[in-house]
Amino acid sequence: MQRTYLPGILAMAAIVVASNILVQFLILDGLLTWGAFTYPLAFLVTDVMNRIYGAAAARRVILAGFVTGILCSLIGTQVMLQGDGYTYAAVALRIAVASALAFLVAQLVDVAIFDRLRQGSWWRAPLVSSLIGSALDTAIFFTVGFAQFIAFFGENADAEVSWAWEAVPFMMVGPAVPLWISLAVADWGVKLTLALIALLPFRAITAKFSVRAA
Repeated sequence: MQRTYLPGILAMAAIVVASNILVQFLILDGLLTWGAFTYPLAFLVTDVMNRIYGAAAARRVILAGFVTGILCSLIGTQVMLQGDGYTYAAVALRIAVASALAFLVAQLVDVAIFDRLRQGSWWRAPLVSSLIGSALDTAIFFTVGFAQFIAFFGENADAEVSWAWEAVPFMMVGPAVPLWISLAVADWGVKLTLALIALLPFRAITAKFSVRAA
């Protein structure tokens, strides 16, 4: 592992750990968690590493984030909480699997798209790759983690996420849909917004490194 990759690896690990902690804190009547605002920064780290050091370096950083996420999830599945008269794990196994799968697929797709578009305008590669990666991340996580038609995790795992199947007004104002769909749309909206905002630090960081390399 080259020393120059260390800041990216540390940044990715910090984002994953922070997001795993902040996801426990709900806002907007439970539509979002504070973790929704830190997790999308993972795409910024991946894209910066890709621009400066190339796709191989970005994949190494993704691997570090993936391993960190697995460790966080394993710890969470062993932490037992009390609520409503029963004991449950802080992180349900189904959620842990969904999170790991979504992170790995979305980040690797981000790298592939960025690498294909890297010769275009400076903003095109990070914006397009982050938008597509974010959409994949949200779709995979919420479908695998919460969708009622995903049944191969077993009855116990389904019971842990059955609260997300309740029919409620879409985004609190529309027709009744399963709660997890509103959660997914809200999460995706945050990711899209942060993908646009992240162009500013992306430009600043990569420009600074370009000056150093000159």
